Amino acid sequence: MGNAPSPETNPSGEPSANAERDSSGQPAVAPESEPGTSTQPTVQSADSATDTAETTTSAPSKVSEAVPMTDIGNGQPAPVDPYTAFPTLVDGVFAHANALYKAGLADSAVAYLQRFRVIKPLWAQWEAKTDSMILAFDKTRAEKAKQYEPLVLEIQNMNRARAAYSMVAQTADSLISLEPGDALTKWATEQKQVAYKNTLAKAKKEYAEIKSLADDKAQFAEAQKKVTEFQMRYRDFEVELHIQALVDHIREAAQATDAAAVKYWESHDPAAALAKADEFIKAGKYKDAKDLLNKLKASKLRKEANAKYRELADAYCNTQRKETSNLFAKAQKQKDPEKKRELLKQAIAPLDKCMSEYPDNSQKKTVVENRQFLEKELQK
Repeated sequence: MGNAPSPETNPSGEPSANAERDSSGQPAVAPESEPGTSTQPTVQSADSATDTAETTTSAPSKVSEAVPMTDIGNGQPAPVDPYTAFPTLVDGVFAHANALYKAGLADSAVAYLQRFRVIKPLWAQWEAKTDSMILAFDKTRAEKAKQYEPLVLEIQNMNRARAAYSMVAQTADSLISLEPGDALTKWATEQKQVAYKNTLAKAKKEYAEIKSLADDKAQFAEAQKKVTEFQMRYRDFEVELHIQALVDHIREAAQATDAAAVKYWESHDPAAALAKADEFIKAGKYKDAKDLLNKLKASKLRKEANAKYRELADAYCNTQRKETSNLFAKAQKQKDPEKKRELLKQAIAPLDKCMSEYPDNSQKKTVVENRQFLEKELQK
């Protein structure tokens, strides 16, 4: 099934291993032998040891991989993680034996380590039992894999084809509802995320195209039609894309556009008008240029008209700022305080004209700062 993991069975139990411990929690120590007497530890067979459950969670594909504690179905995590429990236990054995030796109890240390060493035969039996259980579990996993393979393949194919998120999510949720096991459930959830990202990227591209129809081409009717369809198809992405805001933006732009102007450009050349507007700007005929460009915003060259409109705003505000600069220079040379104040007031007027005519011009910050400076000069 490609990269999809095989399903896993739900474990019905866990093996338990009760090591002998003293009241302090340390492994129990064999009694110290009398001098000249050998101490022979007793070894239990694997069958007489604590019973091992028939099923457990599946092991990782690589021994070196860390395995998280797994819920066994009763809301509690598995009691033993062999990757940490066994090394910790062995370290404890060596530490305790070393402590006995340092305390002068060498005989007890040796007896204790001998008791640990004879576990080796039991370990071989545990490995055999482990192999047997893994074989049984893998058989069950393979059987379940066949059962879920159609849904897995369907999800994979949909994501390869970049199908809509809603379709992938519906199929993935169907698979998850069958409780195929934690590995396959995790995979299905990840596939939903892949589909979500793919669909979001596609939606952002369509969003930009629809917005361009309104902002750059003045095709408001077409933009409104497409955004309505867009909103229905991408209901799951309202938060990310702010689709309703786009709907409102297109409607407001359409309402602000003169219907008569739209009709006008059906029989007139907007390119020629754009060139004429450029001539007006260069000639300082700013009002004529502004009227023509506002009319051009209802044409298919709306984008170009908006760009030229920004050029117009800069040109107009530059002219006003030059006027302000000239008046301020005259004010600085004026010895009469009253005449100086009058010139400063006159210097502020061109800046106000700039902000009044083009409130969103690119020089807005500079114009505001210039005006604030002149106001301070007036207060001196």
